[in-house]
Amino acid sequence: MRAGAPGAPVTPAPAPAPTPLLQVLKRAGEASADELAEALGVTVSAVRQQLDGLLADGLVAYTEVREGRGRPKHRYRVTREAEGLFPKAYGGLTNELLGYVTDADPELVDRIFERRRQRRTEGARARLAGKDFAGRVAELAKILDEDGYLADFEALPDGTFRITEHNCAVLDVAERYGLACSSEIAFLRDVLPEARVERVSHMIAGAHSCAYAVTPAAVAPAGGPRNP
Repeated sequence: MRAGAPGAPVTPAPAPAPTPLLQVLKRAGEASADELAEALGVTVSAVRQQLDGLLADGLVAYTEVREGRGRPKHRYRVTREAEGLFPKAYGGLTNELLGYVTDADPELVDRIFERRRQRRTEGARARLAGKDFAGRVAELAKILDEDGYLADFEALPDGTFRITEHNCAVLDVAERYGLACSSEIAFLRDVLPEARVERVSHMIAGAHSCAYAVTPAAVAPAGGPRNP
């Protein structure tokens, strides 16, 4: 959860999908309201109503085109902000490129994942600085959520926390390169060095999410290990 009472996790909203209108507009490149209405089999009034909402959300834009006398017509197009609603094959491309790197220098792949972990750690530490432990956990969950992991957290009655990633932003890569997963838990341990962080569920092992038990030093068993 972004913040809240113990034991009350927030279920993340599903990732939005492009509307039929956006799909038609994406294929067309640009189109008028009349053309969109014809393609969708609805009235022009219904299309304009949808376009008004999409314009307000910044998902479409338009260009005015004059065709003879009278009011200019609007030609609509999908904006850059809407691109994230459409499927992208980044995982396959990344695996292909990493495969070439592995063929050339297997150790370079290790260094690439290490550089990524270091960059994420530096950025997260700056955002967590000055917060109490609960605040750091909350901010860390927010960072993971922003990174595409649909993450939330819950504060448990025993004083521990659980961070859950309901989506794996690098699943295609993780299925081929175990370093993606080991780098992820190393990142969490780096930014919460005063706690013990253990993975308690794993998508790669068949779970529907990846979850991490976070035990602050204040509630850890006396003499118990912290992060390995």
